[in-house]
Amino acid sequence: MKPVNVAILGACGWMGKCHSMGYRNAPLMFPELGSIARIAWLVDDAAERLEQIKGAYGDVKTSTNWHDVLSDPEVNLVDICLPDHLHFEASKAALLAGKNVYCEKPFTATAEEARELADLAREKGLVTRVGHNFPKNPAHDLTKELIDNGEIGEIVFFRASMHVDVLADPRTPFMWRCDGNLAPTGVVGDVASHLFSFIHRLIGPVDELIADVATVTPERTYSEGFGYGVQTKAQEGGVKRSVTNSDMVNLMCKFANGGRGVIDVSRVASGRRFLQKYEIYGTKGGIEFNYDEVNRLRFFSMEDAPNRQGYRLIDVGPENRNFASLLPVANFGLGYNEYKAIEVSEVIRSVSTGKSAWPTFSDGYEIMQIVDACFSSSATRRWTTV
Repeated sequence: MKPVNVAILGACGWMGKCHSMGYRNAPLMFPELGSIARIAWLVDDAAERLEQIKGAYGDVKTSTNWHDVLSDPEVNLVDICLPDHLHFEASKAALLAGKNVYCEKPFTATAEEARELADLAREKGLVTRVGHNFPKNPAHDLTKELIDNGEIGEIVFFRASMHVDVLADPRTPFMWRCDGNLAPTGVVGDVASHLFSFIHRLIGPVDELIADVATVTPERTYSEGFGYGVQTKAQEGGVKRSVTNSDMVNLMCKFANGGRGVIDVSRVASGRRFLQKYEIYGTKGGIEFNYDEVNRLRFFSMEDAPNRQGYRLIDVGPENRNFASLLPVANFGLGYNEYKAIEVSEVIRSVSTGKSAWPTFSDGYEIMQIVDACFSSSATRRWTTV
């Protein structure tokens, strides 16, 4: 496999750090990767912080301008962890420079932008990847296996929820994720897209939907430096700023396979630090997943004897290759950073072999079509074709 030289854009933020740990951990998890992946560039506009962290990376170049990496002939993977509004611009520039691209979600502001990037990547013959890492939990591999093997029959109904309380308190300060110019899709692209990635991988295409997109807190007090992980209240008398994107989305949808779905998502759910769950009902059985039991599934089969029917608890374990790469015993506890490391290992393989893996920019385009349809439906108050 050929070497992979990575430039991480947005290296000092939470997601940049998460990706960096992925590159460090991937060869420990999958020894066959060896040392083929190397972080060659760290880019961030926080110059002081960049200076602080670069020592942990060994021989690495740094810059506060992401354009600098595009002229480096050794860089063959641009890893984009920038704020949402820069994803399209940076992805397009990297593709035009002949670089493979791995971009966090939402990787564009609109489906049209996503289509443009997917077409450009196809034209250039480049590897792409969108950072939907939650489906990399081995529990969802088992869900897919049960569905693909026909063990729950034809899918009749899908219900999913994802709720966080990061902006539940109206006194929580304004941050960039509240700005429609910096985070154009709001909660729909930032949070609901995680559930849309489950739909894309597990259920299949959405034909049409009806959605209600809402902003709950119309303005917040600005506080310098506030972001995820900083629990604080804005000071009295501060400057008020309008929240110009969405806090909640609720929708019903119809799938191409004839099934129906209901999805509810919020970033203003009081007391819900993090809730993510789904239920899938078929003609022969059902599946339940709840992030509170992140390495478990509940599975029901009508094929069981009548006096033994009921949802059984399955502990996901080392029977799954990705799980076994980290832990030898079921239910020991894989989490977010491990899923990202699994994702990064797949990105490394893809770039090294030239073979893209799900979700590519083309898959991301289909997910962004759902995002677009939510806004269109909410604006017209009608069912909308995806």
